[in-house]
Amino acid sequence: MFWNTLALAIKEIRRNLMRSFLTVLGILIGVAAVITMVTLGNGATAAVSERIASLGSNLLMVRPGQRLGPGRDSAGAPPFKLADAQAIENQIGGIKAIAPTVSRTITVVHLANNWSTSVVGTTRDYFTVGNWRLAAGRVFNEAEQRSGKAVCVVGQTVRANLFGSENPVGSTIRVGRFTCEVIGLLVSKGQASMGMDQDDTIVMPLRTVQRRITGNQDVRMLLVSVSDGTPTSVVRRNIESLLRERRHITASEDDNFNVLDTREIADTLSGTTQVLTLLLGAVAAVSLLVGGVGIMNIMLVSVTERTREIGIRLAIGALEREVMLQFLIEAVVLSTLGGLAGVLLATVGSIVLTRVMEVPYLFNATINILACAFSAAIGVIFGYFPARRAARLDPIVALRHE
Repeated sequence: MFWNTLALAIKEIRRNLMRSFLTVLGILIGVAAVITMVTLGNGATAAVSERIASLGSNLLMVRPGQRLGPGRDSAGAPPFKLADAQAIENQIGGIKAIAPTVSRTITVVHLANNWSTSVVGTTRDYFTVGNWRLAAGRVFNEAEQRSGKAVCVVGQTVRANLFGSENPVGSTIRVGRFTCEVIGLLVSKGQASMGMDQDDTIVMPLRTVQRRITGNQDVRMLLVSVSDGTPTSVVRRNIESLLRERRHITASEDDNFNVLDTREIADTLSGTTQVLTLLLGAVAAVSLLVGGVGIMNIMLVSVTERTREIGIRLAIGALEREVMLQFLIEAVVLSTLGGLAGVLLATVGSIVLTRVMEVPYLFNATINILACAFSAAIGVIFGYFPARRAARLDPIVALRHE
């Protein structure tokens, strides 16, 4: 009986192809919108997490001042010294590496090419802390680091603007007023979470930058990589306690430094994008309800058009449940076809949009299955009333209908 009813339902759908297509279109758009919004949201979340992770693994960033970002009050806070980094490394457990850094924006020149970039003065641990890998050459050694030799490792953006496609290793560049030998080339990292180009950088020994560029022994930031398995919150509290002691901050005074946990940033941004994803998905799901209303409307019209047919079926012995099942199956077939077409459209659209937005495409089987199941449920819910109305028609009244 079921297969005969299914065949009759499909026959009726094919008899009114244009009307069936317009009915399916509402469900198609709703399913496609929900899946696309969720997929793009998941891709954006993954992109944020990836960009935060590219800054370094289990990374703590320690800066002078009480606030971060525009208008931060670091100007009145005393800078760190190299001894602060050494004290943290020696007195606090669970630290994988620590890199004191100072940076300046300066113009660098090679032959006829010049480029304004960020020069970072730091130690060898900087490459470990920041998960930097070399595309060519090497990093500066301990002897070069201690003596403050004029050597540097350049990022891919600097290479492109000064050397084009050539390998810069072994060449010399002029950094401000002194000449520096390029000994290494970094693997590209791309943009960070705030849009900063991480490849637009030159890394030198800390003493070199302090002596030849800044002219002082100040350290503007400490990058701390926490060992795997050690809670960053514990290390953070220990660092804050030690720095308060070293900077002679009393119990009644606020910190004149801040410790930023990049994992907290990643969790916050990921949570924000997930909330926005749910919001957009919920808004898109409203179109599914609109599509369901369209199905109910079309099924009611179909019942009116086929009143005599229903009367004949009931008069020759068809049961009410058989008539109801036929109209329910028509509604479910329409909504399921719309759901399947919506999944296909969403897959193609998501792949295209993720490439345009430069976020990863993450196929989510759960949301695709749920969207299809929900579209079928829409057919049952909104098709029930027309089907019930058709099944309860009085055969005599239906046969007299024109």
